[in-house]
Amino acid sequence: MKTILLFGAGKSATVLIDYLLSLSAGKGWKIMVADADKQRVEEKLGTNTPNTEAIGIDITDTDKRGDLISRADLVISMMPPTLHLLIAQDCLKMKKHLLTASYADDSIKAMNKEAKEKGILMLCEMGLDPGIDHMSAMHIIHRLQQQGATITSFKSHCGGLVAPESDNNPWHYKISWNPRNVVTAGKSGAIYREHNQIIEIPYEKVFSNPVVVEVEGVTYSYYANRNSLSYIPLYGLENVQTFVRTTLRYPDYMSGWNNIIKLGLTDESEKVHIKNDSLANFLNRKIEEAGGMPDDNLFLTQMNYLGLNDNATLLPEGNYSTADVLQFALEKKLVLSRDDKDMIVMLHEFGYVINGQQHTLQSSLVVKGKDSLRTAMAKTVGLPLGIAAKLILEGVIKISGVHVPILPEIYNPVLNELSANGISFNEKGN
Repeated sequence: MKTILLFGAGKSATVLIDYLLSLSAGKGWKIMVADADKQRVEEKLGTNTPNTEAIGIDITDTDKRGDLISRADLVISMMPPTLHLLIAQDCLKMKKHLLTASYADDSIKAMNKEAKEKGILMLCEMGLDPGIDHMSAMHIIHRLQQQGATITSFKSHCGGLVAPESDNNPWHYKISWNPRNVVTAGKSGAIYREHNQIIEIPYEKVFSNPVVVEVEGVTYSYYANRNSLSYIPLYGLENVQTFVRTTLRYPDYMSGWNNIIKLGLTDESEKVHIKNDSLANFLNRKIEEAGGMPDDNLFLTQMNYLGLNDNATLLPEGNYSTADVLQFALEKKLVLSRDDKDMIVMLHEFGYVINGQQHTLQSSLVVKGKDSLRTAMAKTVGLPLGIAAKLILEGVIKISGVHVPILPEIYNPVLNELSANGISFNEKGN
């Protein structure tokens, strides 16, 4: 009997757990799910589910963590990135395959040689972004190169959004992933290549000049992500003239968030003790300290929605940065209601030359969630991990070492099964 161990049962793990349960039912494999909140695990595993085990764990408990990993054939970590190293070290020691949706950092990459020697695969960046973006892009890049094309431009866009039928607020946004990441988006600034020029954008301007794209008849704006340049060698596109990776949002969100940054509402530098203060008082005070509200009716509507006039909501006593209070407001006001649907949109834009002729190609993906529990975000983050786990244990994926999913032996079978599960791309070009 094969055994899969999953660390983490949060929002993004819901669809993954459903998929793992299908493996348990269909193949008789054992599924162990470990989380700090054992009750949450039990709720997601359900009742009358043989070959499953719900486990409550403090992930820093070395003995218990090691015991669990020793009992598994393959480990999936959905824990915060800072905890992956603990799990990875145990997997390496005990010769267990490891899958994560997080970036492959230097500490994980340093395990490559030993992982190869021990015949285990440590597959990182196996979620949505990073994950599906790598696989879908490399599938096209390799195909075009095999056709003799020279790729001159590559733009990759991805966004976790609210579906149009659930879009009922002036931000045109609802939270379907880590809210802290929403607050801190763009803080690293952005650097990318455009027309053979290196473009660097500081945080204060990341949201200030949004560019629009259209996907399946809907208009979105985008802002550039962190360091796109690091992906150029990964994708084998060293000679490309334009290369940029971005995040998609609706246009009104972009203008509103640009004003949020101008007012300093994402500041994390200083914490103050708050007691008996309302959300409205805090926001108004910070806005006045920053010089007052911009002359922007849309932004006033957006801030009123977040709580600018909400004197009834008191901030729990504690120490807060301005960014902490903003996160509190976002989690309270931009939450997905039970029947709300989120939406994932991904778009790759290629420019290439073949036989002396310039061509363009667009590859797009739109996935809608079922409800606030089985979200599109959970589906697109979780299914690649679950599918890869199955393919590794079945012997379809046979490589070892530390990898991200840019190789055909990984992305071809995973993309095929994702398509069978309703995650497929549409292409158009000239």
